[in-house]
Amino acid sequence: MTENTKSKNALKIKNLCKSFNGLKALDIADLTVDSGETLVIIGASGSGKTLLLKTLLGIIPYDTGEIFINGYSKEELEDNSQNFLDRFGMLFQQSALFDSMTVWENIAFKELEKHNANKKEAKVTVIKQLDQVGLKPEVADLFPAELSGGMQKRVGLARAFAGNPEFLFLDEPTAGLDPIMSNSISQLINQQAKEHFSTSIIISSDLDSARNISTKILMLHEGKVVWHGPTADLDKTDNPYVQQFIHKSAEGPIAVLTK
Repeated sequence: MTENTKSKNALKIKNLCKSFNGLKALDIADLTVDSGETLVIIGASGSGKTLLLKTLLGIIPYDTGEIFINGYSKEELEDNSQNFLDRFGMLFQQSALFDSMTVWENIAFKELEKHNANKKEAKVTVIKQLDQVGLKPEVADLFPAELSGGMQKRVGLARAFAGNPEFLFLDEPTAGLDPIMSNSISQLINQQAKEHFSTSIIISSDLDSARNISTKILMLHEGKVVWHGPTADLDKTDNPYVQQFIHKSAEGPIAVLTK
């Protein structure tokens, strides 16, 4: 099968379910993300945000449902492409860098896997990418264990951007960063989306960042979509889940710890 057309819906989910020990952790009836759109997912801890991204990537298999990419079945695309995952750039919540590789090798991982890879050129490219995320050239030869948590996060983001992938999946890209760096990273995400027309799904607990980088926002609660709409409507909706979340209130449908 050859993918020769591009659907307006870059990603479409239908009746996606995942359970653990009989408990449904993900139950999404219908969701579409348009080409070039940046969808930010919000929700309390344990609501299924990270699980959704890992399910879309195939890291965790789903029980039932369908996933379509540019109008084609994800399973069909995987079966007919050896480089399917190269279409995705992923930033994991804990960065998930390879401990045995230097920073530049981590970022250039996909390129170095090619049989004709030019290591010298790859490293030059990586140093430019490090500068984009506020890291100096000498960081390239360090190992992940020699970096702070915030630096590891930025290296992970540079790796996600490497090769300008069609899809960006970013899990808490600004978590653990100071306000100035968080704003810079948000601007970089916007720039990436604009220049490369990447379709992005981003998990964020930073509502300021979420408002700045998203075209639409989706809220999950107990694995279900409880609100989905344009970013401009986030502060206008009377949805009780959204209201409780953005106002950090103990009162509302989201259960909180009590004394």
